[in-house]
Amino acid sequence: MTLPAPETKTVTTWKVACDGGEGALGHPRVWLVIPEDTGFVDCPYCDARYVIDRDHAHSDH
Repeated sequence: MTLPAPETKTVTTWKVACDGGEGALGHPRVWLVIPEDTGFVDCPYCDARYVIDRDHAHSDH
């Protein structure tokens, strides 16, 4: 059984930064690249899921 991501964010860039969003209670900033084939990436620290909005995505990958 696969559990849903605790938070899902729709983004328009293929490369995103995640720091947990909790200020001092967050986690180290990591840069994540969304693969074209899946269209999403999960943060290895907080499990937030970043989903690309393909209709509005920038082609900077």
